[in-house]
Amino acid sequence: MMSATTPPRPMTAAMDELVPRTRAALAELLLTMADDEFVSGFTDSEWTGIAPLLEEDVAISSIAQDELGHARALYQLLVDVVDDGRDEDALAYDREPDEYRHARLLDHARGDWADTIARRFLYELADEARLASIGPGYRPLAELVEKLRREERYHRMHVLAWIDRLARGGREARSRIETALIAQEVDAPTVFTPLDGEAALLDAGILTRSMTDAEAAWRADLTTILVPLELSLPPRIPLTPEGRREHSDSFRWLWGEFTSVRRSEDRVTW
Repeated sequence: MMSATTPPRPMTAAMDELVPRTRAALAELLLTMADDEFVSGFTDSEWTGIAPLLEEDVAISSIAQDELGHARALYQLLVDVVDDGRDEDALAYDREPDEYRHARLLDHARGDWADTIARRFLYELADEARLASIGPGYRPLAELVEKLRREERYHRMHVLAWIDRLARGGREARSRIETALIAQEVDAPTVFTPLDGEAALLDAGILTRSMTDAEAAWRADLTTILVPLELSLPPRIPLTPEGRREHSDSFRWLWGEFTSVRRSEDRVTW
């Protein structure tokens, strides 16, 4: 029995209970999450066979595979939400570059190993803060997020070990990670680009906090890691929809790579 001091538990909505406004907002959230994981996974998969160490070849390939698996699961949820006849393959591969809604941070090219570690570090911790913001308001997403957070824990351990290793690894290693972080940190906050339907998601308990509050948690997390290493923190930038709508030539090249088979053969599936 609930005591007088126990807050009521948020209701968990089924798909047919979502009002149109909330359903559209949920579709927006799922698309941004899925596109982030999808583009991140494909970018990291470029290291397969050429990582600087054999162990890292295995590790980065496994991480990339995880991210693509997460993207697929999120696209599958999106299929149910939008219900417009497209399957997860169509959502992943059949859009034009300007239709993708991943954060501008993930537009950066693969670069060298330090560039990859810097991007992964900034994104992994941001994604962790976002996943921690998902509430029980839509059960399929809440249950998926529980699984994703268990797997992402190992991604965090991997990238933190590399940040520490490069920061303490001598003049050249430190210079490379410093340069890589500075080059990418200006776009890092775009992971928290406000969603048009954010208020509806908060009302429905699908989000437990705003993207602004999630960004604040991310910055606090970064501070505990970067300040002791005397590495710079990302600047605060105004967040506008362009943070997920304007994409680079590097992404357009990547899009050409990951859609090439789909565009050359009809009915190719994931």
